[in-house]
Amino acid sequence: MPTTDQEALEYHARPKAGKLAITPTVPFATQRDMSLAYTPGVAAPCLAIEKNPDDAYLYTAKSNLVAVISNGTAVLGLGDIGALASKPVMEGKAILFKKFSGIDSFDIEVDEKNIERFCDVVAAISPTFGGINLEDIKAPECFEIERRLVERLDIPVMHDDQHGTAIISSAGMLNACEITGRDVSTLRVVVMGAGAAAISCAKMYRFLGVKYITLIDTKGVVHRGRDDLNAHKTAFAIDEALSIDEAFVGADMVLGLSKAGAIKPHHITSLAPDAILFTLANPTPEIMPDEVRALRSDIIHATGRSDFPNQVNNVLGFPFIFRGALDVRASKINEPMKAAAAHALAHLAKQAVPDYLNALYGTTLRFGRDYIIPKPFDRRLVVEVSTAVAQAAIESGVARIDHFDIDAYKKSLEQYQ
Repeated sequence: MPTTDQEALEYHARPKAGKLAITPTVPFATQRDMSLAYTPGVAAPCLAIEKNPDDAYLYTAKSNLVAVISNGTAVLGLGDIGALASKPVMEGKAILFKKFSGIDSFDIEVDEKNIERFCDVVAAISPTFGGINLEDIKAPECFEIERRLVERLDIPVMHDDQHGTAIISSAGMLNACEITGRDVSTLRVVVMGAGAAAISCAKMYRFLGVKYITLIDTKGVVHRGRDDLNAHKTAFAIDEALSIDEAFVGADMVLGLSKAGAIKPHHITSLAPDAILFTLANPTPEIMPDEVRALRSDIIHATGRSDFPNQVNNVLGFPFIFRGALDVRASKINEPMKAAAAHALAHLAKQAVPDYLNALYGTTLRFGRDYIIPKPFDRRLVVEVSTAVAQAAIESGVARIDHFDIDAYKKSLEQYQ
């Protein structure tokens, strides 16, 4: 049901301004509690951490704390509205971390657009946190900011606007390929859009085995004959100077991360049989599902909206990716961990759907063309995705724990369901 601006403003203003508060996790009612929590007792964990920095994971909130950091340069569909104006979104992201995976978050709005200074600020405060979720930072700066921080820090850093969409859409792509009998290695993909999320999706599809990707930006198909390409676009430049219309002809999959109206009816009719169409512009997709259905009945269609089947929603990823990364003290979130998350999501969508989920959505969900991606309120996500990510971190050598009992870990995750 649509909400009004006034309802949203009242929601954020009452019962207290904002959406977050801090609550103590230890007893604090006596003088003894005071002595343990602050002086003189607090000196013992301070000295332990001085001797062994990893003890911060034992004696502080670092092991379960993520920073949600933005400079407000690309906030939702609102654009560059500034660091302070981005705060409601960052608070909302912190709530999602807590509600879906039990992770505590501080939202931090950094009023800085210079890449070097922004990275210096984030690096300086990083000892506080077990992980850093970068959010709503515009391209192409976001690529360089993430790259520098990943290299500089020894905790997981992920720009969710890039990788969240890539991971969730990859899960949908894998399942859509299974339904239509395709092999990802022969899949011909058109990516409409060349911003942070689009480039990241293209990179992840390539990691998963997709070989044929045509990228389209505001000036047309990205090809080697153009002299206006940055390094990120150049990596996907094709040899042939196709027109946009030509790029769509016979394509197996189209990923839209651009704007409403960017995909035309004649593009849809020119796609291959049983084509896969992800139109993820929000709030209005590149082409609406009812318009697609009027043209073709064989297309598997996903959007970024909750009022249509197959919603590509980043909340299916980041809470559980960071949960798995934190729990094995990973030094980074790497490609194998992202791929593991995508495969776990794809696998979960093929499992029998619990009764509570069918009741919540008022329908019978079953793996198929209208259900290729799990729903956000599926309580199994935290177990399946977090475990897959943690296991991938261990196998790829970025975890810093000595022992990992996968069965015990799965059992421990049930507390968050």
